[in-house]
Amino acid sequence: MLSVNAPHVPALHISHSSRTLGDMLRKRVEATPDRQAFFEREGSAWRPHTWSQVYQKVLRIAAGLRKLSLRRGDRLAIVGPTQLSWSLYDLAAQLLGLVSFGIYQGQTAEQIHYLLDHSQAQVVLVGDESELQNVLVAAQNLPSLTAIIAWDEALSVRHQGADARLLSPRVLEAEPLTPQQVSESLSAISPDDTAILIYTSGTTGPPKGAMLSHRNLLSLLGNGKGFAGFFADDITISFLPMAHSAERVLSFYGRISTGVATAFASSMSRLLEDLREVGPTVFGSVPRIFEKAYSKILTEVERKPAPVRAVFAWARQVSGERLDKQQAGQPVPWSLELQHRLADRLLWRKIRSFFGGRVRYFIVGAAPTPKDVLRFFWAAGMPILEAYGMTEATAVTHANTLEQVRLGTVGKLLSGLEQKLAADGEILIRGPQVFQGYYRNPEATAQAIVDGWLHTGDIGSVDDDGFLRITDRKKHLIITAGGKNLSPGNIESALKSTDPLISHVIAHGDMRPYVSAIIAPSPLETLDWGLVRGLVSKEEVKARTEELLANPSARSQALAQAMEPIVQSQAFAERLLAAIRKGNEHLAHVEQVRRVLILPRDLCQEHGELTPTMKVRRREVEEKYRPELDRLYQDSQFGLSV
Repeated sequence: MLSVNAPHVPALHISHSSRTLGDMLRKRVEATPDRQAFFEREGSAWRPHTWSQVYQKVLRIAAGLRKLSLRRGDRLAIVGPTQLSWSLYDLAAQLLGLVSFGIYQGQTAEQIHYLLDHSQAQVVLVGDESELQNVLVAAQNLPSLTAIIAWDEALSVRHQGADARLLSPRVLEAEPLTPQQVSESLSAISPDDTAILIYTSGTTGPPKGAMLSHRNLLSLLGNGKGFAGFFADDITISFLPMAHSAERVLSFYGRISTGVATAFASSMSRLLEDLREVGPTVFGSVPRIFEKAYSKILTEVERKPAPVRAVFAWARQVSGERLDKQQAGQPVPWSLELQHRLADRLLWRKIRSFFGGRVRYFIVGAAPTPKDVLRFFWAAGMPILEAYGMTEATAVTHANTLEQVRLGTVGKLLSGLEQKLAADGEILIRGPQVFQGYYRNPEATAQAIVDGWLHTGDIGSVDDDGFLRITDRKKHLIITAGGKNLSPGNIESALKSTDPLISHVIAHGDMRPYVSAIIAPSPLETLDWGLVRGLVSKEEVKARTEELLANPSARSQALAQAMEPIVQSQAFAERLLAAIRKGNEHLAHVEQVRRVLILPRDLCQEHGELTPTMKVRRREVEEKYRPELDRLYQDSQFGLSV
């Protein structure tokens, strides 16, 4: 496992004394020049990069960008995998006062064109073959774009001549900026200048570019002690897209503030191996990672002999009871503690080893985490701390901490912010983290910020002691034909957590007499389930599993064909119906799902059903399956009755 040459003492945040992101980087290098900043996997080894080594690379890149006539306020786009290169380009942009933004991988040429055109980007840096091909198509008829720079020389050579603006990465290998040039550049940047754009994922229309200033970002990072405790020798692992606001703002810039080292995962297909090799102590993710891990563990346990299943059930019960005592602030009886320690030796220690064995806690946000998943990881000794926020409020406004936590909530409001609930329950936020507005979209800005209050679009409630609970998105509320207001998120969470075979649930019932649901099966778990029952071959499962590990978000035609006989089987339908009935037990009568449409495949980005951050495009899904949904209410022989 990787180790860091730092003492085991609380990390020192330097964002408090920084004017801008570039100033924070310079202060970090001055404070801990020889401490490891980043690790990259090279072959079978992990290569460390100290803060001073990183800074020298950044100074060269910044000098090269300056030679391209880029100046304060110009826009620079980055598209590519989460690697050290992405980070270096971003930091170089911040030294010059440029406005940098990320483009998710896997976007179409049309989508990339929109982002480059809307942002009026002057330069785009591109990390791999497929992305460069799309960028070259997207760059046509974009006069504001003056340079396309490949991350490596071989990539630029392969496409030489495709566009006169395509440049070799050698243009960024200039003589480094001098200390005086850095000081002059940083002095010219105002804390109120826009530092980054983050384009929303566009669940309800074209992406909007949220403008975050240096002051916005440093205000959040200065709040670090309020929601995340780090030690100087902690190590994290980075694998989420850098275009994602939480990864970019909280994780990446947060690591500069704290000086905590990180390892860049070599690929999503190698993530489990990387976790074991790195042994991270803290890292953040979206709930999907933990949901998939939980589902995989349950699937594996199902295959085990009865005695093993019995031990698993006993361990969950014992450690769950211990967790309930701790959460309630009650003493844990010594007999229960002894049983938990035995459960830890028999089960939980092995599960922790899958994540490297050193995790102190996880930070998770972007979507609600099912309570069963939360309880499982807490019982296993790997606390999941749910947080809440949105890009427009600089990523995080509420968070649970190890000292103050309540499962099922997103924690308490960070210091320096104000909150209130509108008459309809919408959460409103005010304070220094509220963004500057949407780039080139004053109308949307005026709708989002009213009298200084950011309208989040989320419905919630606040417990008497300050813990916030998110109910749903305001625009997603279901109003039945009987006039009942229902939260689809509440319904979906209750159903989704009942069975690992369920990947997505979309509750439907607006202006309908009752609630129905679209169920999308989880690919890996469905294939494993079908293999045991002879519905798919071992070779096919192996091939499709390798495909999914290499590209977890892809949903190929071959995968759909492999899943088809499983999903169409009567046994599969009965299994899911049993899960839905179980989920209905936790819902009010009016919320309960009465009719179901099971899809033959999982939702995916390729079909426009998921955003790059894996959020469901609810409107698109409902419109795509509108004929089937109508038929559910008209034809009792179609779909399934619960």
